[in-house]
Amino acid sequence: MKYNRNTFLQKLVEHEGMVLQVYKDSLGIDTIGVGRNLQDRGISKEELDELDIPTIDHVYEYGITEADAMALAENDVQIVENELLVAHPCVDRLDAVRQLVLMDMAFNMGVPRLCKFKKMWAAIHDNNFTVASKEMLDSRWASQVKSRSTKLAHAMYSGEMQ
Repeated sequence: MKYNRNTFLQKLVEHEGMVLQVYKDSLGIDTIGVGRNLQDRGISKEELDELDIPTIDHVYEYGITEADAMALAENDVQIVENELLVAHPCVDRLDAVRQLVLMDMAFNMGVPRLCKFKKMWAAIHDNNFTVASKEMLDSRWASQVKSRSTKLAHAMYSGEMQ
């Protein structure tokens, strides 16, 4: 992948925020850090050990540090990247900006939901980024994330991040 992972992590913190205590996201799901969904992904035993946190109950009671949040986010980015490349190998041939756009969307909604953007993916496969950007905006996701979708759709269209 060509995108800069550190740049992406910074963008994620801007978009998702960083909350060091467990909170309910807009869908009522327990979340922590940089958008870590505790219901679906949780925190694995290996991650707890790596972060020197005794149990998930400890996370619920005391929260995590910024360093812990970034370590979990880095793990999430790697997982999402792997899932995205398996689902759509064409992502690997895209320029860094469009990879970043798709990673951002995948991180936000999950790869399975992103895969449902059939017309967007068809346009990407045809290198028709004008149609791909329009399809991004013609979605429930766009109405949920508002200005984030506009910025990402513009980046998909132009190949440049604002």
